Amino acid sequence: MKPILIHTHFHKRKTGVTRSIENVLSFFSDEFETYVYGSNISGNHLSTKKLKSILFSDAKAVVHCHRNNEIMRMLFYRFLGAKFTLVATRHAETKPSGLTLYLLKKADKIITLIKSMSENLGIKNTIVGHGVRVDDFKPDASKKLENIPQENIILNAGRVRKAKGQLVLLEAAKVLKNHKNWTLVIVGQVDKPEFKEELKQLAQQHKIENQVYFIDETRAIISYYQAAKIVVAPSFTEGFSLVTAEAMSCECSVIATKNVGVHSDLISNNKNGYLFEAGNSTELEKLLSKSIKGEIPHLGKEARQEILKNWSAQNEAEGLMEVYKS
Repeated sequence: MKPILIHTHFHKRKTGVTRSIENVLSFFSDEFETYVYGSNISGNHLSTKKLKSILFSDAKAVVHCHRNNEIMRMLFYRFLGAKFTLVATRHAETKPSGLTLYLLKKADKIITLIKSMSENLGIKNTIVGHGVRVDDFKPDASKKLENIPQENIILNAGRVRKAKGQLVLLEAAKVLKNHKNWTLVIVGQVDKPEFKEELKQLAQQHKIENQVYFIDETRAIISYYQAAKIVVAPSFTEGFSLVTAEAMSCECSVIATKNVGVHSDLISNNKNGYLFEAGNSTELEKLLSKSIKGEIPHLGKEARQEILKNWSAQNEAEGLMEVYKS
């Protein structure tokens, strides 16, 4: 009988964490009977009744949690006598709160995503970076976006908030004023409507309001990567930055902030993408201008090769499997 693997997901929205879980689930089926428990996630769902029947049985089970509320629920079951291996992933790079640290210490195994996150945690953990479903996130030069007349697209994807650097991007995007067939498309959940208004005002100030589009968060993100020529990740902080890896897998030329999340691990500057200092809109503007004019090479093919070699979902699943089996 196969051991059982359960990934929990207690969140009202599908997020990057959701996608990171969904990316690897299919790779475990040969070794584990695999389930998800919670909501807003795709997979083989468990009911609470079925979950309890597993945890309070002699079945060999691994439960992998990703948020504090999930760990709390599983620890409650353990307090009642449930027997299982508890694995927890820390998804944030910042130093954890006292509560988070307390909960993580209760897990049997802790996973972090990048070196800085591992070091900031201050307790024993194993680094397993996220991976990309490379057979899905692949280039398609024929892809076009509806209702966007410009032929050439610069994309920014992810949460729309100050920490993600969209103000820096809008400041640098004034270069579009001289390139009417280029546009900036920002796709993602807006945290605060007033911040979106601030971005729109900046676009108007630079007279590029007709070249900047805001798109709500979508699960059909692959088509946006495929339609884009350049993807910019201008964030000041990241847990990992799956967006950057996905864009590279789709052969986008990626411009990202150095030493933020996994950017500097994914990107070798001028070889498979471009790096700039977080907050430096002048440096970003120069990179955008040179890329638009063709003065620096489009490094999409080199970017995809990096993902295929080192950052596929299969690579991630193999790393997780080692943790589960240990």
